[in-house]
Amino acid sequence: MQGTVDGFSYGLITPITAFLMAGLGGALGLRCTVRSLHGGRTFKAGWLALGAAAIGCGVWTMHFVGMMGFSVAETAISYDVPLTLVSLAVAVVVVGIGVFVVGYRGTGPVTLATAGLITGLGVAAMHYIGMYSMSLRGEFAYDALLVVLSVLIAVVASTAALWAAVTVRGFLPSLGASAVMGVAVTGMHYTGMSAMTVHLDGHGSRLAQGGSMTTVLLPMLFGPLVLLLVVGVIVMFDPLLVSGEDTWNGTRERRAGHRPRARHAAPAPVAAPRPAAEEEFWPRPGAPAPADGPASRYPDSYGPR
Repeated sequence: MQGTVDGFSYGLITPITAFLMAGLGGALGLRCTVRSLHGGRTFKAGWLALGAAAIGCGVWTMHFVGMMGFSVAETAISYDVPLTLVSLAVAVVVVGIGVFVVGYRGTGPVTLATAGLITGLGVAAMHYIGMYSMSLRGEFAYDALLVVLSVLIAVVASTAALWAAVTVRGFLPSLGASAVMGVAVTGMHYTGMSAMTVHLDGHGSRLAQGGSMTTVLLPMLFGPLVLLLVVGVIVMFDPLLVSGEDTWNGTRERRAGHRPRARHAAPAPVAAPRPAAEEEFWPRPGAPAPADGPASRYPDSYGPR
């Protein structure tokens, strides 16, 4: 018997909230990664780790917010706590691998493709581990074509996110990039959800066990949400992120021993007038000689005959 699957039990509330969580994590992760490029080697790893944690927690929170709207009419659903925690760890670790690769190696075609593939496969693994953590009285089945499509979306979304993390500058462009990331990651989630069907059985081969949504998911969401809040506070009060690109450039130039470039070119220096003594002995071409100069002393040599 096939179960009646509903991925939108609360209407548009869960998909919109899931998109906002993914976009928030992406925006904070982008700002932290951009900050790592201007903070020198001392704090680079710390900023990259903070950005990876923000993006990973945003993706994981998006997934389980979306799962709150998932239900099967004929059976209750519970969640396995260890597997749910494993899915969170996978999300943070694989995003961290991709962020550190592009943060230290740049966005060359081979580097970006490799980092995007690793991160995309990790995000997809997080999704399907989270799906497998569900327990109910039945078995899951997946449409292979839709599963492949969801993995491709995850890889493309991850590659675009990693490229944006070290390329996009400015607050508004970062918001646009994070919105695109939110749409792509949320689309991957619901594509993977649409690939799943539930076959109920009377033997309870996947007997409901673990905790329910209210006893497992809601408390577990508290930790990632607190981390996103902390990262948001750090980003808001970091002086370089607030002041912008001009301060980054000035700080970098001062560290290199150069004076910051002026916004406007300095006026050209005005030549000082010649001293009177020089004017006396070296008259300008065509100017009459002084009255007591050589021409008046030697009229036979210089004056008219």
